[in-house]
Amino acid sequence: MSDTLRLDNYLARIGRSGEIAPDLATLARLHAAHVDAIPFESFDPLLRRPVPLDLASLQAKLVDSRRGGYCFEQNLLFKAVLDAIGFTVTGLTGRVRWMSRPDSPLGPREHMMLKVDLAQGAYLADVGFGACLLDAPLQFRTDLEQRTAMGTFRLSQSDGLLSLSARQPAGWRTMYVFDLQPQIQADYELGNWYTSTSPLVPFPSMLIMERLGRDKRYKLINRTFLVEARDGVFLGERPIASAEELRQIVAETFGVTLPAPADEIFRRIAG
Repeated sequence: MSDTLRLDNYLARIGRSGEIAPDLATLARLHAAHVDAIPFESFDPLLRRPVPLDLASLQAKLVDSRRGGYCFEQNLLFKAVLDAIGFTVTGLTGRVRWMSRPDSPLGPREHMMLKVDLAQGAYLADVGFGACLLDAPLQFRTDLEQRTAMGTFRLSQSDGLLSLSARQPAGWRTMYVFDLQPQIQADYELGNWYTSTSPLVPFPSMLIMERLGRDKRYKLINRTFLVEARDGVFLGERPIASAEELRQIVAETFGVTLPAPADEIFRRIAG
């Protein structure tokens, strides 16, 4: 396998064609197409399989196969794409707060995102937050409500940390907090190992999938399939009653081929 990015293959995978340039319009188009075509999914940690982060493995899984991945895989691939096009990109890490009480202590750096410097200023790009996927890059401007096609987001700053929040039906909900300290591959390898193996993280014990289309957000949490509209407005859910139904939803809605027999995965997500 090659460690060279095959940009044409990636563009075909996300269904993009035409001219590309290191500008905001290209960044926005790629960002939206990526989260639509390459879903967030956590099959490998659930199956106790390693999650390699080298570029050859990322391309083999996310580009050449009908698979997705989680934050480190998604954003490392996206960074390689942006680098190849000529963007100025800095890899960052964050501490997830989506399920945390406001007064709970900060956890480890278990999420990855990107800072992209453009002529218009700096933008936050993140194609891998699998609780509330972003469909567009956001300006690095604090206390400004930023509307995208599928959500409303806000960056804030407090105690030396930036935080990203999403508007939800019950109000603003913090996604993660982070700083602007650049990260290197070794930082991601450490965070990836923890995130894919620790019993304190959901992925080794839960199946979590998400795909963000043009007008709907599709989620799969163990044996429950959910659909949301803009800003997390609930549209409906249904239980998944069989292994075959699981296989069908994963294939037809998320565009993913199961990496193990459906019966085996269905047994693992009994909770």
